[in-house]
Amino acid sequence: MKIVVLDGFTLNPGDLSWDALKAMGQTTIYDRTPASLIYERAKEADLLLTNKTPLNKGMIDSLSDLKYIGVLATGYDVVDIKATKERNILVTNIPAYGTNSVAQMVFAHILAFCNHVQKHSDIVKGGAWSESEDFSFWRYPLIELVNKTIGIVGFGRIGQAVADIAQAFGMHCLTYSRNQSYQEHRKNFSWVSFDELLQKSDFVSLHCPLTDETRGLINKETLGKMKNSAYLINTSRGGLVVDQDLADALNNRTIAGAGIDVLSVEPPGRDNPLLTAKNCLITPHIAWATIDARSRLMDIAMDNVRAFLAGKPVNLVT
Repeated sequence: MKIVVLDGFTLNPGDLSWDALKAMGQTTIYDRTPASLIYERAKEADLLLTNKTPLNKGMIDSLSDLKYIGVLATGYDVVDIKATKERNILVTNIPAYGTNSVAQMVFAHILAFCNHVQKHSDIVKGGAWSESEDFSFWRYPLIELVNKTIGIVGFGRIGQAVADIAQAFGMHCLTYSRNQSYQEHRKNFSWVSFDELLQKSDFVSLHCPLTDETRGLINKETLGKMKNSAYLINTSRGGLVVDQDLADALNNRTIAGAGIDVLSVEPPGRDNPLLTAKNCLITPHIAWATIDARSRLMDIAMDNVRAFLAGKPVNLVT
């Protein structure tokens, strides 16, 4: 079996091992593959692994030996699933590997707004505390999370993990989701409409998939329904937010701030308005990328390949 990894660097920049994959067949691993080289590198592959390198119908139809595509992520929109079904090519993904890491990043952003640890550390190192007449001072407002309200949009595994952490902080949870599951064990928890969530939340955290229905969910109109003291957190999909509308809302102080791990175009162009928006924290799509989460992703990806080779595929994309 010939196995090709098209873009392995993001999963494994050198701190993990591909040895398990190499033991399963003749394996070639590329850190990155530009569009112009996809066919040349994949043309003899029986098994193809991709993270963000797109495989459209034309490419899939041209790869005559291809039997399996392993997506090295949960989302699989980089693959034309209709085309793979027509060719009887199996496609797998990696579910639920990064739940805790993403939920942790949500609160890294929230706590950055509440405690401003880096900012205060920087001014201390700059000499401000040494020059102060007082034993204690702060340059930025400090916020306590107890009794604050977090609005969680989408309530799958990650949304539920965020609710667990929020409730450990003593926060109230308002949740909007297309599917409402049993949550009677939770305290200070309510299912609400999307509008009510926007109007009452101190923090709004997005955890829904990007679909035609949710694209641009956060826009000028919906941002206008939020408190002017509220913060938006997006660790889900960049396309859920209209970048210009959010930048305008931040610059006009329609809302207090935004913590963003994903953008509509990645990497962003230098003209993306959020790069210069007021009180906007942006991390480069790393919520999923802890060593722990990437290790789980690698392990699951290897299990997916083993199961396929054994004729008992798992984690199939439907």
